[in-house]
Amino acid sequence: MTRFPHSDALCALPQPYCPDSVPPGLFNQAMTEITRFHASHTPGYAHWLSTHAIDIDALDTLDDWSQLPPIFASFFKQHVLLSPTGEDALELTSSGTSGQKSRMRYDTRSLAAAQHMVERIFAQYDWITPHAPCNYLLLSYEPEQTITLGTSFTDQFLCRFAPVNRVVYALRHNGDGHQFDLFGVIAALQAFAEEGLPVRIFGFPAFLWETLQRMRATGVADVRLPAGSLAFFGGGWKTRAAEEVPKQQLYARIQQQLGINTEDCRDGYGAVEHAVPYIECAHHRFHVPVYSKVYVRSPQDFSVLPYGERGLLNLVSPYISSSPAHAVVMSDLATLHPGTHCECGLFSDWFELHGRAGTGAARSCAMAASELLGRH
Repeated sequence: MTRFPHSDALCALPQPYCPDSVPPGLFNQAMTEITRFHASHTPGYAHWLSTHAIDIDALDTLDDWSQLPPIFASFFKQHVLLSPTGEDALELTSSGTSGQKSRMRYDTRSLAAAQHMVERIFAQYDWITPHAPCNYLLLSYEPEQTITLGTSFTDQFLCRFAPVNRVVYALRHNGDGHQFDLFGVIAALQAFAEEGLPVRIFGFPAFLWETLQRMRATGVADVRLPAGSLAFFGGGWKTRAAEEVPKQQLYARIQQQLGINTEDCRDGYGAVEHAVPYIECAHHRFHVPVYSKVYVRSPQDFSVLPYGERGLLNLVSPYISSSPAHAVVMSDLATLHPGTHCECGLFSDWFELHGRAGTGAARSCAMAASELLGRH
């Protein structure tokens, strides 16, 4: 069995936002280790590197991982790229709002690495409360049998950090798919406010916004959820993008109508193609954990941009062995900032998101990748 001591050591670091706690050279060693593995075992990946003039034998001297040719996340909607460890691994899918779904495989160690990162970040924010049961409102899909949708899998995992009293799902299984149970969500919020236990709200923000809008439009009285409640979002607005409101507006309404303070409303950024968690701090910035590097690339020439400039989000992490997704470019536009430009007290860089980029560049690069990888 292949071992990944450097990658495992990096992903096991207990302080997610303390760059000084990372042993010198560990990130480079971990990236070299995982890149060499995929070059040797994942069909087409060595050809992908050589086409971009990356010498596998010279990886030990590489310390700027923006030079590693990334794969567009959209490419995973067209091809399943697997190493031998991914052949019989857990398969998760993206939401597929454009009609195509990414299919990603996570072997046991890759999944464990991603989940450990989430655990350490939840510990950072004191969200692990083993002696404080919670009620849960999951703004995601009620499970049928095996959970394969990435967002639903994540929401189920997040319920491990505080004991479950009871769970209410917003998207109920009706025998022929799923349906948003608006009035069930309102009733759950009212009941949770009376029961006195902290409430954790996880999932798609669009469904909570619609709930708040309907409550206000129909004169439903504001509720006060108990102290210690948390609203933590993930998955974006998806097919309801036309209804999207600024996060500050959403958080203000949550505080007004549900009684959860805005600093306890957080967003999470991630994707089934890149499972490293990027979670807002109390000032609502996506800080980069020590488990990854983030670059911003020009949509025009793909060059790496400096702090403060807007471009495509390039995410690099050695956590995954089941697929060569250790360097990916998302279809999101972002701006990177130094950690000193946030007042929350964390020292790591952070990024802000600006929405989806046009698909032209992503499509052409994905097609180029298809020619190099797909035929293998």
